[in-house]
Amino acid sequence: MLISTKGRYALRMLVDMAEHQTMGYVPLKEIAQRQDISEKYLESIVKSLVKDGVLVGLRGKGGGYRLSRTPDQITVSQILNLTEGTLAPVACLEQGTVPCERMASCRTLPMWKGLNEVIEEYLSRYTVADLMGVDEPGDNYVI
Repeated sequence: MLISTKGRYALRMLVDMAEHQTMGYVPLKEIAQRQDISEKYLESIVKSLVKDGVLVGLRGKGGGYRLSRTPDQITVSQILNLTEGTLAPVACLEQGTVPCERMASCRTLPMWKGLNEVIEEYLSRYTVADLMGVDEPGDNYVI
């Protein structure tokens, strides 16, 4: 499993929005500047997040985007499943796929199912609020 830039950038964008949510609607341009991510690329990510109800958008002066729920109600698992399509380690565990004809006799399937459960359980433990509390690497030097 390799998380794409779409998934990673979506998380960065949501953390940024959560940190600036007191400003109301946050313009995508500002997030793009702070996060050093192309505004066009963020626009493509925002579409799916608005469609899924994670974000709310407002057009016009004072417009932008805001979280539809509090940061502690948005899990990393939810966002990565939305942006990546699936986090399943093998194709036969992806939702909506045609069942593999070898599934009944597959000796590795229980292992893959276990890994899938571990991934989902682990990523479900983290929320956008949790990511807000993480210090920057190298930012904890104390003498």
